Amino acid sequence: MKVENTKAQMRKGVLEYCILSLLAAEELYPSDVIAKLKDAKLIVVEGTLYPLLTRLKDAGYLTYRWEESRSGPPRKYYKLTPVGSKFLKELDDTWAELAQAVKKATRNNPS
Repeated sequence: MKVENTKAQMRKGVLEYCILSLLAAEELYPSDVIAKLKDAKLIVVEGTLYPLLTRLKDAGYLTYRWEESRSGPPRKYYKLTPVGSKFLKELDDTWAELAQAVKKATRNNPS
């Protein structure tokens, strides 16, 4: 088994959480989401992001609005809904528990 496969699976596992967290901070255009994820070293392509955004929207966690663009077609800007904010809070709690458990389980392992 290659480490790259495991690293990719770990990133995929937290991607939804990261997207919701970014959209809780501000309304974003999908390419802005991709840029922020890349800055955080979570490399994502449009083919990964758009289905996730659609799934999160269909679940009621996101909403969007259209904005006219001076340089092309209208742009879709996403933001968290109140239901999405509640879901993100649950993910925040889960992440804190998981991070603590992983730290405890790996504390005695050499680096």
